[in-house]
Amino acid sequence: MTIVPAPPNPFQYEKTLYHWKKFITATVFWIGEKPTQNNPTPNNKSSWDQNWQQNYGGYDNPDPAFRRGYVPKGFTPKLNPFYVALPYNDCINHKAHKPEAARAIPWFKHYRPRPGQTVCKGRWVQIVSNKRVCYAQWEDCGPFTTDDWEYVFGNKKPKNTKNQNAGIDISPAVRDFLQVGNKVQCHWRFIEFSQVPRGPWSKYGTNNPFVNYKANPDLVAKERYLDYLRKKKLRAFSR
Repeated sequence: MTIVPAPPNPFQYEKTLYHWKKFITATVFWIGEKPTQNNPTPNNKSSWDQNWQQNYGGYDNPDPAFRRGYVPKGFTPKLNPFYVALPYNDCINHKAHKPEAARAIPWFKHYRPRPGQTVCKGRWVQIVSNKRVCYAQWEDCGPFTTDDWEYVFGNKKPKNTKNQNAGIDISPAVRDFLQVGNKVQCHWRFIEFSQVPRGPWSKYGTNNPFVNYKANPDLVAKERYLDYLRKKKLRAFSR
């Protein structure tokens, strides 16, 4: 008789606590940012979304004069304005995962992704700076590198040496909530969505599980686990 292995219990790993990355320099970036000599990569697209600016709804102008609260004036963002970039991409050309992804990413095996399906995009992070706590979703890769898994998931410091060894990019909304400027020191860590409290980061975006429950990858994991339990119960009952 074939024994079906039990999938990971999503109700259990929702309680996972991740370690802090302390005293990390955060720089500000934004959707639609044009390339410069110091930062040659335009932000009209992200590592995972070729139409990032279009899908967001427009230019996420960082100028406070062109913002209302935590969003840009002129349009309601269609994606969460509370976003960050971290210097790692788990995929290669959207076709395969990087060799270290399965062992480096703590939650990789929870989701059993198909080849080239990212398990990083949309992940929540908790950020502390200026005695304030903010929450945001991981939506792009950077600053400056996309392969620094030893820092993002391990205990190493960022290998990037530019902009005071910057290790995280934060959006204008995150900047404004934390009430900080550019190149500020922060602490950050990953956090399970079930542990994220409601706040201004829970109001916008089809990619935001607070707004669109289907954007929560744990739903699929829960359905898979509950289906396994139902089948296990049926097998036991039929004996």
